[in-house]
Parts: sequence; C-alpha cells; structure tokens
Amino acid sequence: MYTYQLQDSLYINLTNRCTNSCVFCIRKKPEGMGVDLWLNREPSSEDIINEIPNPDLYKEIVFCGYGEPTIRLSQMLQICKYLKEFKTKIRLNTNGQGNLIWGEDIVPVLAEHINAISISLNAKDMKQYNQLCLPENKEQSYDAVIDFTIECQKYIPEVCLTVVDTISAYDIEVCRDIAKKLGTNFKVRHHIK
Repeated sequence: MYTYQLQDSLYINLTNRCTNSCVFCIRKKPEGMGVDLWLNREPSSEDIINEIPNPDLYKEIVFCGYGEPTIRLSQMLQICKYLKEFKTKIRLNTNGQGNLIWGEDIVPVLAEHINAISISLNAKDMKQYNQLCLPENKEQSYDAVIDFTIECQKYIPEVCLTVVDTISAYDIEVCRDIAKKLGTNFKVRHHIK
C-alpha cells in the first residue's frame, strides 16, 4: 500500500528501508497498524501521484510509512512538486538522519517543499538512542538528529520532536527539555502494541 488514510490525513509510504531498527517499531509486526504497509517494490513518483488525484481533500499529506522517507529523497521531492500545486499542508515524519544519509545538508531543499516536520528523538542521549533505535551508525546518529533539528528550525515553519512512550516518565521529561532548548514543539506518541 503506497498511500493510506488516517482520519483526514493521507500518508505516503515510500520505502521499507530505514537506517534504524527501533525495538518498538510496528514494522516488526506483520499486522502493523491494521493496514498492510510492507512494500513488495518501492513505488515510483508517478505511482504515488496517481493515487492522489485530489490532494485538496486532505487536511495534510504526510510522508510516513514503514521506512525512512529521506532515503528516497529524489522521489519525495518530485511528489512534493506535484503537491505544491495544491494548498494542502505537507509534513515529513523522519528519524532525523537525512543529512547523515546523504552526507550533506538536505534541510534547505526540504524547506522548499514541506510545511512541517516531525523528528523522532526517542531518547535523552546517545547511549539510550543506540539501545532503543539500533541505528546503523551508532557513533553519529544521535548527534545527527540533534544537528538536523537545529537546521530545520532555521527553515521549516513547524518542527516537532517526538518520543514514543516506551521510555520512562523521567526520560520523557528530559526529552521535553531538549525540545524546549532547541525551540521545537514536543509530542509523546503512544506505543502501538
């Protein structure tokens, strides 16, 4: 399933690939979140665009699936160019490793196309992040998420750091303080079991 609707938002599922393998991720369960999001092949930009003939029908369109959308940055930007013809809000849900993945600052180009970004912080420090998120790059990923967030604050109107409520209440508050210091919004996401 390349696109799926939740309430009045449409979600775009670009890839199964991710640079994290979070212990709490729903992609580890065959039933996922009630819809089958596992892709047998990655969709082209045209595949996605064909599934969204009327973007104005949605409150927002969100790049969020089983994988990390910025891995397919070129396709994501092509879809965004189509969506920008409409007035629909465009949001990216990301693990915040886009700059690390591409080896350059992708935030300015993202800012040309998206209105909001939700970045998964999920941990109060690198040690906890490595334990929970199991990133491919254990030495750089957590700092890369923080640096990416700082860059997003410069260019993107709505920036939100998120955590999943699998960490302690104390750790959630530490993460809330991190978001406050960085000047972002903060959201606690409920763990889907």
